[in-house]
Amino acid sequence: AQDAYFEPSGAFTGEVSTAMLRDVGVRCVIIGHSERRHVIGETDGLTARKVRAVLNAGLSCILCVGETMEERKAGRLDEVNLRQTRSAVEGLSAEHVARLTIAYEPVWAIGTGLTATPADAQEAHAMIRAAMAEMQGEAGRAVRILYGGSMKPDNAKELMAQPDIDGGLIGGASLKAEDFMSIVRAAL
Repeated sequence: AQDAYFEPSGAFTGEVSTAMLRDVGVRCVIIGHSERRHVIGETDGLTARKVRAVLNAGLSCILCVGETMEERKAGRLDEVNLRQTRSAVEGLSAEHVARLTIAYEPVWAIGTGLTATPADAQEAHAMIRAAMAEMQGEAGRAVRILYGGSMKPDNAKELMAQPDIDGGLIGGASLKAEDFMSIVRAAL
């Protein structure tokens, strides 16, 4: 699923609970996607509540973090990504961390045709991995970190060759079978 609400039930018209998702067979939920943060206006606090709800429901969670172009140009890349990661992950149990995946999705690279260079993406992934290890020890170090900023057939192999990039959170390229299969082949 692409989102879930943090309350298990109640009068929250339009929201989808983790119980409803489990009832239809969902096993993994994306939380904190850039569009939820920057279009809908979801805060780090709300994102953290949703992450906990998903993990408490026994589901796996993909936590999205990433900076805007303005934040990047202002030299705030690390600050933003660390804040988003820490607020969602602090205090999670090792059991929860084992079902967590993080997707670094630079907001400026989503749907714009721009992509972080492999070196830039690796730098962000390494920083996130170090923060996870600091907060969660070995469980944090083992968390999968995906690149979610417009991975395409022409950049997938080089991005996934980076030591801290464990795969991709594929957006638009997943809608074209040939493009998606090229990315899958690049991962093998």
